Order: sequence, then C-alpha cells, then structure tokens
Amino acid sequence: MSDETQGDKAPQKMDDMVKAYIRIRDKRSENKKEFEEHDSNLESQMQLISDEMLNMCKKINADSIKTKYGTIMRSVKSRYWTNDWDSMYDFIYENDAFGLLEKRLHQTNMKDFLAENPDLLPKGLNLESEYTVVVRRSKET
Repeated sequence: MSDETQGDKAPQKMDDMVKAYIRIRDKRSENKKEFEEHDSNLESQMQLISDEMLNMCKKINADSIKTKYGTIMRSVKSRYWTNDWDSMYDFIYENDAFGLLEKRLHQTNMKDFLAENPDLLPKGLNLESEYTVVVRRSKET
C-alpha cells in the first residue's frame, strides 16, 4: 500500500501530529493577523508624523534638523522602472549596461524551461531540491 492510499489507517501518532500542526498553524495565522493590524496602525501614525516632518523641512528649506531626541534627515529616494522591456533590453545591449539588471533567475520559468528542454542545461546552473511537507485540513474538522 502506498503512502498516498493509507487514508484513515494513519497511526494515532500521525493523527496527533497533524492535529497539533494545524492548531499551531492556525494560531500563527491568528497572531500574524493581529500583529499586522497593530503594526498597520503604528505605521499609519508614523507616516502622519513623517509627512509633517517632511513639510517642516520643506518649509524651512532644511535637509536635516537636529533635535533633543534625534536628527531628522530629508533625502530623495528614486525608483526606476520601465513599461517597455523590449526597448530597455535593446538599450542595455547597445550600451553594454547589463549591470542595470538584477542577477537572479525566475524560478517558475526556469523549472518550466528545463522540463520542456531536458537536454539543455545552462553552464553554471545550480539546483537545490528538498522534500517539504504540506498539511491539508480534513473536511471533517
């Protein structure tokens, strides 16, 4: 009998472990939700204060303000993105600017590519696989 077909014949120890696992997972989920609600509230409060400090820096044209409890520093944060990847790839290639890209592989696309092309393995490709456990809640509980 395979592991998948044992069904209700699992030993009591396995039942107990699955029950405990689900109880812990549920508690973690509950804790995470409560934390995220509290943290979101604190984050909103911090954002209000941050906006006011930014307005004060702008009003007095200061990039830093030293206070008794710490120093406020105003800086510019920039983000870059493109809506035209074909043109961006052309630009990067034409200017030999490959450092503008992050060095990482898209995990799902790489897995799919290797499944479709089992004889094509890129030089330097590394693979790490490990077994994991997934626990599904019984419909009865």
